Amino acid sequence: MRKIEVLDCTLRDGGYCNQWHFGFDNTKKIVKGLIESNVNIIECGFITNQVEYDSETTKFTKLNQISEVIPPDREGKIFVAMMNFGEYDVDDLPIYDKKSIDGIRVAFHKKNVKEALEFCKKIKSKGYLVFIQAMVSLCYSDVEFLNMIGQVNRLEPYAFYIVDSFGEMKKNDLTRLFFLVEHNLKETIKIGFHSHNNMQLAYSNAQTLIDMHSKRDLIIDSSVYGMGRGAGNLNTELFVEYLNDNVGGNYKLRPLLTIIDEILNEFYQRSYWGYSLPNYISAVHHAHPNYAGYLDDKKTLTVENMNAIFDLIRPDKRVSYDKEHIESLYLKFMATGKVHEEHKAELISKLSGKSILLIAAGKTSVDEKDKIIEFAQKDDVVTVSVNYDYPYTKTDFVFLSNMRRYRELDATVKEKCIVTSNIPAEGVYLQTNYRNLLSNDETIKDNAGMMAIKFFVLLGIKRVYLSGLDGYGHDSIENFGDKRMSVVMKNSMADAMNESMRKVLKEYSHQAEIVFLTTPKFIRV
Repeated sequence: MRKIEVLDCTLRDGGYCNQWHFGFDNTKKIVKGLIESNVNIIECGFITNQVEYDSETTKFTKLNQISEVIPPDREGKIFVAMMNFGEYDVDDLPIYDKKSIDGIRVAFHKKNVKEALEFCKKIKSKGYLVFIQAMVSLCYSDVEFLNMIGQVNRLEPYAFYIVDSFGEMKKNDLTRLFFLVEHNLKETIKIGFHSHNNMQLAYSNAQTLIDMHSKRDLIIDSSVYGMGRGAGNLNTELFVEYLNDNVGGNYKLRPLLTIIDEILNEFYQRSYWGYSLPNYISAVHHAHPNYAGYLDDKKTLTVENMNAIFDLIRPDKRVSYDKEHIESLYLKFMATGKVHEEHKAELISKLSGKSILLIAAGKTSVDEKDKIIEFAQKDDVVTVSVNYDYPYTKTDFVFLSNMRRYRELDATVKEKCIVTSNIPAEGVYLQTNYRNLLSNDETIKDNAGMMAIKFFVLLGIKRVYLSGLDGYGHDSIENFGDKRMSVVMKNSMADAMNESMRKVLKEYSHQAEIVFLTTPKFIRV
């Protein structure tokens, strides 16, 4: 009778959500909970030569470090770690002695098949179980996949995996690859499946494999709470319940729920994972999910815009994430547009000898609105709201660099809009060059508030008053005066943006006097 095993990869794949910083004690608690739940194979993290070891993380440099999180009584479980091909010197790997991990999962790209399998051969010769993870299985033609299977048969590892790296596999894709593997892989080698949830198909695809009339032993990867990069993985707690109900599984759910409640919920609040439109778009375009993350973090694009940028990604760049490539495409896309500056001289004349009051959408724009309204009445002040029309007093202009925000504006406001050239706009007061207003700081390169300040400084304004420019807190509801404008971002991103805004404001203060009219909530001044 075939055997179906669950491999939990929370401590490895889940690490993309928290930079593998689970904490030493939490790591031990997660391992303990997985053992108690009867999960068959437990992945403890990465092993790599590319980092300095930190005991609070699950990126290890030596096997004895991993042994510290594995209890003396293993209760028959198999413990593994993953290596990315090219990130570890196999000569540093000791002979298997049953004191640390039992197996090693080797992940590699199509271009490295030959070298990676030689690497796997050396690992096997040292006594470890070898799991072969040929990433992005759908990038292989049938002939290429069969050729690789032939080489794998000669190596005879513990398991060979079908890997849905981008969460793009539909049922027909999975069954096609499975039958190729089932009919051609040696029967002594287990078949594994690793999925992501970009299209919400990880759970149904796993069920498809289980329900197939096959005698082959299977290993299905999952993570507790689905914790994993981008859209995450198959949920361990959901899948083991399915196995219990349908194929006589003997898994315990309560320890997994305790892991979620006591440990993972906090990570989820800090840096959410799961289904989203950007992750769906990355799967549709057969592209690395980090591209979706990059574009989503910008908070400036509509879904149609993201889709258009994905269309521009070169085919040879889709499988491996290239930050420089996506950044150049983003800037190129945003810089495409018209510049209409026929009112520029008139604007400079209107601003002559005056100060600018910029009104951003932060919560202090409401909490301290009386101060803003009073200050806006001064004769020597020109008022400009940023990325929205401030509702509590009439403003002279609206500055916009965000296509989403422009769409939300009432048509009657557009005649006083100053927009950047990335926004397709008609009938606005002025359309200025987007690229000229970008910051040198990558984190806030096209932050609307920073672009507005730079725009007016370049026009010669010597004093800029800031209101509602609060920065970003970890609770998105507290970031905006109008809760409908709230956007969710990772805590680490919010902190980085606040620090970058502080630095850039200091740079601009050398060119003009920068004064906070309202007290910023999250930017240190």
